[in-house]
Amino acid sequence: MSAPNMDFSDVESFLDKHPELFEDYLNRKGKHSMVEKWLKNHQVNKTPVNPSTDIDKTGSTGSSTGGSTSSKGCWIHMGDGLQRRPSQKELRKTFARSKAVHANRTYDENSRAQEPLTSMRRRALLRKASSLPPTTAHILSALLESRVNIPQYPSTAIDFKYYLKHNNEREFFLELVKDISNDLDLTSLSYKILVFVCIMVDADRCSLFLVEGPANKRTLVSKFFDVHAGATVLPSLSTDNSDEVQVPWGKGIIGYVAEHGETVNIPDAYQDRRFSNEIDKLTGYKTKSLLCMPIGNSDGEIIGVAQAINKNPRGALFTEDDEKVLQMYLPFCGIAISNAQLFAASRKEYDRSRALLEVVNDLFEEQTDLEKIVRKIMHRAQTLLKCDRCSVQLLEDIESPVVKFTKSFELLSPKCSADADSSLEKSSYSDWLINNSIAELVASTGLPVNISDAYQDPRFDAEADRFSGFHIHSVLCVPIWNSNHQIIGVAQVLNRLDGKPFDDADQRLFEAFVIFCGLGINNTIMYDQVKKSWAKQSVALDVLSYHATCSKTEVDKFKAANIPLVCELGIDKLSFDDFSLDVDAMITAALRMFMELGMVQKFKIDYETLCRWLLTVRKNYRMVLYHNWRHAFNVCQCMFSMLTTAGFQKTLTEVEMLALIVGCLCHDLDHRGTNNAFQTKTGSALSQLYGTSATLEHHHFNHAVMILQSEGHNIFANLSSREYSDLMQLLKQSILATDLTLYFEKRSEFFELVDKGEYNWNFKNHREMFRLG
Repeated sequence: MSAPNMDFSDVESFLDKHPELFEDYLNRKGKHSMVEKWLKNHQVNKTPVNPSTDIDKTGSTGSSTGGSTSSKGCWIHMGDGLQRRPSQKELRKTFARSKAVHANRTYDENSRAQEPLTSMRRRALLRKASSLPPTTAHILSALLESRVNIPQYPSTAIDFKYYLKHNNEREFFLELVKDISNDLDLTSLSYKILVFVCIMVDADRCSLFLVEGPANKRTLVSKFFDVHAGATVLPSLSTDNSDEVQVPWGKGIIGYVAEHGETVNIPDAYQDRRFSNEIDKLTGYKTKSLLCMPIGNSDGEIIGVAQAINKNPRGALFTEDDEKVLQMYLPFCGIAISNAQLFAASRKEYDRSRALLEVVNDLFEEQTDLEKIVRKIMHRAQTLLKCDRCSVQLLEDIESPVVKFTKSFELLSPKCSADADSSLEKSSYSDWLINNSIAELVASTGLPVNISDAYQDPRFDAEADRFSGFHIHSVLCVPIWNSNHQIIGVAQVLNRLDGKPFDDADQRLFEAFVIFCGLGINNTIMYDQVKKSWAKQSVALDVLSYHATCSKTEVDKFKAANIPLVCELGIDKLSFDDFSLDVDAMITAALRMFMELGMVQKFKIDYETLCRWLLTVRKNYRMVLYHNWRHAFNVCQCMFSMLTTAGFQKTLTEVEMLALIVGCLCHDLDHRGTNNAFQTKTGSALSQLYGTSATLEHHHFNHAVMILQSEGHNIFANLSSREYSDLMQLLKQSILATDLTLYFEKRSEFFELVDKGEYNWNFKNHREMFRLG
């Protein structure tokens, strides 16, 4: 700008002829100080205030010597006469009038400069400027083609604060204090403080860091850094806190000030060994002069650090006066920040308390479905804790010392779920890959586990993490208790969305949630038990209404009957035709099988009891097309012929043979003529009672046990306790093996061993395969 060949008169003449160019330049390049200087020169200093007039207008009285004051302002000596210091309200009116005068003088009613210059208009002006001398043309071209991103004019509120700063420092300070004292939103408050600090010390940029975390893990966190006084719009923050800048406690100048509580004022930051240029690298902004000061609360505890960067004009240094003004202002900021933090904490506690009440409401709304109640509770927990993943695992047996989970529920955040919505998935214990070791530890000890860095904790199973493909950072796992103070499962949350570890407040909230979770689970388990009891009663009543034990007359009839020999009945042949016998003849044939195998003598079975048992078993078969008494007898005859003709009597024990014969006669007791799939799909009482794919097989066995336990029907009464236990186990295996799914599995394994020549009668599992296949 000081080139000797530069002709400023030509530039001024050109701008006079093209006022729209001059205004376009001011709109893009003008600064606050320019506007303030113009207002000061054209309005404030050249408009004397008549004290007598002002007194008359305000209705106040006072001496002309300047010793008294009015209700609207105070009298002061200014140069050649007595003037009254204007009040804040009058300053605002004066400022508004000056802005209006400035606008009227600057803009013409039909001025084309109301809009920024278009590209076409700028090119036209460039062509005109090309006729000027080279140096002048170069200057104008640089002005017109400037692409520097200059912020828009600040709002009237900020502009007024600049005005107060130069005209009434007392009102200026009070205005800044009042502005922050009424703001309880920590985000907007932090932003205001930065803008005001910029104005107070003429800083180019300011940053505010607040202390977060427990005493042993404190960090300095700032969502706003490098804020300048010309910014008028509060920047939006992303929900994942990607705009946060974190500084470790004691690191860099910011950390040093927070740790020691000292003010740091340095002319060249890069020459100070405490300075860390990481934030400069992050923002791309060059720090030169720097003023950093701690912010304390009412207890004298450091709660934040304010930092002013690069005093304006560029190259200037922060002075002792700057330090003093911040020392006066920052205590008010500390009070405002503490109030905002208390308000935020109380609001958070209110939200959490409301969430717990909503959980209680959920418990009353849903007490019949375990999956639904867990989904509701975990969804609320995930919403408040803001985590990637929630899970609940229930123990298979709460009395067992061995920890084994039987049910697992999982809730994924939308970010982790394959779908856009959160999904609840059930998985078996074998499918559970989310850090089983932590869950088992909590279930066995009953103590919560809160891990901030999973891979640094020896209790964490990193192998399971790698296998699942889900990377775990932080873990919070707590036990679930029932009303009897027994652990029934564990609840677990993984990875806070903001990347921070779960804190004490999160743990307290989650433990409260888990209390309700335990109540809900306990209620649904009790409801399920009541439902099963009802189903059991319903099945028993149905059985009793349909069946009855045999009469004494029938028992006496068969007790005295002459039992034909095996050869007369032909029951030892696989070609036996069961239709050759009627229902009574099948009873006598069954009696002959027991006697022929020597079971009556060996196990001391009472003959009358055997007759009664056989007749009751026959009565407990329904009149269905296939799974009836004749079918049961036919299966028993086939087993008898195999035992007697294939030499299995020498291979199988007498207890095994007795279990096989009884199992054949009882394997379809009380069959309804429908299969297991039908029972499940119709939600019958049987399916609710047993809750397994082999519903009917379990019912057949339980019905057989019920008959044996009926008075006068226990054909095993004279067995030893060891024989009785082995026999009942073999009987259950035999009846449950009639489930076709299990049958075909055992049959394939058996024939595979036989074909390979690897079958061995002496192996227990091979013998079992033979009996069940």
